[in-house]
Amino acid sequence: MSPDSKQTDLLIRNATLIDGTGAPARSGGLAVRDDRIVALGDLDGWQGAKDIDAGGKVLAPGFIDVHTHDDRALIANPTMDCKVSQGVTTVVTGNCGVSLAPLAIDRRPPPPLDLISEKPEGFFADFAGYLDFLDKEPPATNALAQVGHSSLRAGTLDSLDRPATGDEVATMRHRLEQSLEAGAIGLSTGLFYPPAMAAPTEEVIELAKALHQARALHTTHMRDEADHVIDSLGETFRIGREAQVPVVISHHKCAGQANYGRSVETLALIDATRGQQHIGLDVYPYVAGSTMLDSGRLMGASKVLVTWSVPHPDATGRDLKDIAADWGVDVEEAVSRLTPAGGIFFMMDEADVQRILAYPHSMIGSDGLPHDSHPHPRLWGTFPRVLGHYSRDLQLFSLEEAVRKMTGLPASEFGLSDRGRLAVGAAADLVLFDPDEVIDAATFEAPKTPARGILEVWVNGRSVWRDGATTGARPGRALRLQSLTLPSAA
Repeated sequence: MSPDSKQTDLLIRNATLIDGTGAPARSGGLAVRDDRIVALGDLDGWQGAKDIDAGGKVLAPGFIDVHTHDDRALIANPTMDCKVSQGVTTVVTGNCGVSLAPLAIDRRPPPPLDLISEKPEGFFADFAGYLDFLDKEPPATNALAQVGHSSLRAGTLDSLDRPATGDEVATMRHRLEQSLEAGAIGLSTGLFYPPAMAAPTEEVIELAKALHQARALHTTHMRDEADHVIDSLGETFRIGREAQVPVVISHHKCAGQANYGRSVETLALIDATRGQQHIGLDVYPYVAGSTMLDSGRLMGASKVLVTWSVPHPDATGRDLKDIAADWGVDVEEAVSRLTPAGGIFFMMDEADVQRILAYPHSMIGSDGLPHDSHPHPRLWGTFPRVLGHYSRDLQLFSLEEAVRKMTGLPASEFGLSDRGRLAVGAAADLVLFDPDEVIDAATFEAPKTPARGILEVWVNGRSVWRDGATTGARPGRALRLQSLTLPSAA
């Protein structure tokens, strides 16, 4: 090797390398030229324009947040502080049936579409326009974007409380196919939510058939994650099977006190089905979820916190029961007065959360809502919480396994053949962290607090987070379906 070949842009020495595959950590260095990893291991004789001694700290692939609602955050807050501060270098958007495109609308969008933009002008009439915007105004992170089924319905149907007609399904499928051609990676559904609740399984299957032709995927916020979770799993499996597409179950949970412990049953069913078709799943590391506030979401929750409210912004961050007591009304009436609004719902059992986190095929996704006034702490804390609380402190799984769930596994599920691992030729998405100090600092009381122990983060070879602050660099890319290698349906 010539001396010039050992000259590089970034050299990180004396690191503990965790490569994202689940393999044991090893000591060594890593070299980056332009946006690629060019060497790993013993780098004696190498020189870098930027030379960093990691002091034995962990160097891992940048984390992939497989479940986000960052569609508009990529535009409104392009330095993506809430994500890069956790070590996240790639986000998957358009989840739960909700996407910024393709949708042309002349009114406030129906919930939960208003979670990503309250204003109709915040949406894009076509998917190519959305991805082109990200190309011209790049964010700090990479992005993979899906088409939301509810967004398709809102732009096609005159009434969302009924099944789509044959002509309407054809219109939605055409818009989906155009979006896939533009680079959308798949279709997400949120059958739990009002805009899609009336959609029969057959409507989704007909749309999902377009995914098979394009070699794209389907992710789903299932119709029911509570009493009828088994039925919903069956529906999800049917959609994947009949459309012949890989499926990812979003934020798998067993909601409501009556369903505590049922993850034993659901994971066994998922495991058995994986032998027949491709099923993935993600999970966030908290016993509370967060979404739009209405009475239907209160069932089974032991506590509800208000995250935002249009008519009563002063209610933000408060306990719903306290608000109702102050107003002298019952909880149902308080919800009615607060709406449009969002909430945090304490509705899961810690044992279920841990069981799903530990399941070998579960990925980590934050499901954070970046536009909430008082968001769930998962928006800022998910990945360090897994590393620090669940891996290091509770020893639920090894640090190598924690990193695999955030890197190599999601890269495989979402077709990112050149990301999610430390390997020569791979994209230089990297995170350097202190394994003894890394932990989430965001709380339900102070949810926008950056994590501790994330030392530096690089996206495509450029530093985006260092010394507890963003660098201002925005080297992220809108990654399109045509550049991915997604798994087959079976």
